[in-house]
Amino acid sequence: MPLSEHEQRLLEQMERALYAEDPKFATALEGTGLRARTRRTVYCAAAGFVVGVALLVGGAVTKHDWISLVGLLVMLGSAALAVVGWRRAPRLGVADPRTGAPLRRRKPSRTTVVDRMEQRWQRRQHDQ
Repeated sequence: MPLSEHEQRLLEQMERALYAEDPKFATALEGTGLRARTRRTVYCAAAGFVVGVALLVGGAVTKHDWISLVGLLVMLGSAALAVVGWRRAPRLGVADPRTGAPLRRRKPSRTTVVDRMEQRWQRRQHDQ
């Protein structure tokens, strides 16, 4: 159940108050640990991918097909881990320059062409 406008305003006021009182605690609540863990996972996956390429090339040079196969599997597993880790990464929010609190993205309202035309007509009537 979505929050009403009044409840959303109260929540935003509480967030701003939290950022004003204790910005260090507020940033700790944002999930920076999760971002660091995700970054570390992606870096490890990239290193695994490089190791997989080395195994693939090494197996081709030494004419051992099983080494190349292991390298290919390591590359595929590392690539899959990196993609999953990247997709699960928390997105950084844009901060409000006045308060420092993160801005919430609002869902775009789905208005029809007729609704937009009516809004324009009403604006024109008010401007005259």
